[in-house]
Amino acid sequence: MKKRLIIALAFLVLFSTYKSKKLIINSKLNIEEIKIENNFILKSENIKKKLNFLYNENLIFLDLINLEEKLKKINFIESFEIKKVYPKKLKIKIYEKKPIVILQYKKKKFYISDNIEIISFIDLEYYKDLPVVFGDQENFKILYMNLKKIDFPLDLISKYYFYKSKRWDLETNKKVIIKLPPKDYIISLKNFMNLRNEISFDKYKIFDYRIKDQLILK
Repeated sequence: MKKRLIIALAFLVLFSTYKSKKLIINSKLNIEEIKIENNFILKSENIKKKLNFLYNENLIFLDLINLEEKLKKINFIESFEIKKVYPKKLKIKIYEKKPIVILQYKKKKFYISDNIEIISFIDLEYYKDLPVVFGDQENFKILYMNLKKIDFPLDLISKYYFYKSKRWDLETNKKVIIKLPPKDYIISLKNFMNLRNEISFDKYKIFDYRIKDQLILK
């Protein structure tokens, strides 16, 4: 009985001490500064506005799960690193999504990232010259993966057109149109890659592969 009483008193002292220390910590380690790093597209001030709730929160007892959820909801953020800098600073290193094309779908614009994720469109000068896709995300994903698979020079393409007949036209920076068939178009793309550096083909603006085993030049 005496042993149990000693243990109970020990726990009482321990928890009382813990609460006392916590009160001291709360008064000295509250967040006063949030530093945003590595952001290029997103403005630091806009991110901080969404994180206003953090000010005067204690660094030690910071709810990281809640903070992570808030950051994940911010457009253009791919991932992030959070670092506590005692006594009163929080550093957040941002890794942004990288748009590769502008998607024009049903009169609306979006960005598509290099992971083929949809990103809400913001009119940004840096990305104004991205290739434009007239189609949908899923069909573009299939085409994009196939282009990557054969190392097609993506920097040549300025526009992608997807038709109801389930086929693509690609337009190059030099206004050359590559008309692909609905199926087995990888063969056509490889053929174009082999021909594009031929001087004799410079005068042609249309490479039409729609008829199987044929190439029509115009």
